[in-house]
Amino acid sequence: MGFTKDLWHTTTTDAEGEKVKIPTARYGKGKRWLAVWHEVGGRERTKAFAKKADADRYWPTQETDVSRGTYVSPMDAKITVDQWCDTWLAGYATRRDSTVRQAKTHVQLIRKTFGPLPLSGVRPSAVRSWCAQLKADGYEASYVYALHGRLSQIMSDAVHDGILAKNPCSRRTSPGAGKQRPYCATTEQVWAIYDAFDEHLKPAVLLGAFVGLRTAEACGARVEDTDFMRGVFTPAVQWPAQPLKTEASKTPIPIPSELTLELSAAVARWGSPWLVTDGAGGQASPWSIDRAMRSVRKRHVKPLPRDHAKDCRGCLVPGLPEGFRFHDLRHYLASLLIASGADVKVVQARVRHASAKTTLDTYGHLWPDADESTRAAVGAVLAARVGSLTEQPRNAEGS
Repeated sequence: MGFTKDLWHTTTTDAEGEKVKIPTARYGKGKRWLAVWHEVGGRERTKAFAKKADADRYWPTQETDVSRGTYVSPMDAKITVDQWCDTWLAGYATRRDSTVRQAKTHVQLIRKTFGPLPLSGVRPSAVRSWCAQLKADGYEASYVYALHGRLSQIMSDAVHDGILAKNPCSRRTSPGAGKQRPYCATTEQVWAIYDAFDEHLKPAVLLGAFVGLRTAEACGARVEDTDFMRGVFTPAVQWPAQPLKTEASKTPIPIPSELTLELSAAVARWGSPWLVTDGAGGQASPWSIDRAMRSVRKRHVKPLPRDHAKDCRGCLVPGLPEGFRFHDLRHYLASLLIASGADVKVVQARVRHASAKTTLDTYGHLWPDADESTRAAVGAVLAARVGSLTEQPRNAEGS
């Protein structure tokens, strides 16, 4: 149980048995009243106040927080965002290298604004202002959304660790996700990219556009993962030999005989255990593919023509957006399947999304407009009703 202690006086009993107050050595020096409470485990904590009323109000709130599990010790309350980020990153290092690199990039931007502040000094209003400033600085809405999610993750772990009472991030501070429709290359553009790639990297384009592999997955594609007889590719690892992104990423993918012939020809030519090589039989890196993509998507000097996206005669691949990535070849596969009549579950399986919601959120606009079919369905019911009402008078006359 907590209490308030008078630092200027001590109570003793005189010769007659009466309790009397005697000035202490601290009498008249510093703050008089000391709030005393106990942490989990019974450790005593104190804080001095000039007024007794303030001390009387303070220690009960601390003990209430202890009982609720939201208590933060005075020492922990001094931990800054910078210090906690160091601890958080050390614990996060068990993740994949690429995941850790992305987290460090996010943390760098978080520290730039909040680093010197104590964790409890990060207010919801400050989080909203930070997100607004990031957008004003030119960051994409989707990236600002990801940064907010990272800050929320870091703060949530601080709450779980008992050094922060409440996470300042919530739905109320979260910016919009900034959903954008992905650019789907045309078949002509895909083959133009294929023709422009170096010979040893051409299989990467096939794996991206017709198997739906991500960049690191294409670099990790092995000959042993390909069943050339049955026409099935089973992703197993990503570059250099790391586990795949999710369990859904391990889903076997059926591939046509035309593609197996192309891939087997590449295997025979390069004699490598990897489907995509560095030109000397070794494993290709994601950077080599990204570099190749950057070199083919444009071949003229900036500033770009005003009508660049529509009619770009200076580009190796006309009409390809300036920001087109290897990853965007997956969107071509999805659009190809949707155009052929595949439903959402089939597309989800082929692009290996963890949920159908992700597939619909990304590609929902590509499915054919169902306005006419729904209009016809409702119209058929109404027409049947009108027809039945018309028949009733005729039947009455006949009788």
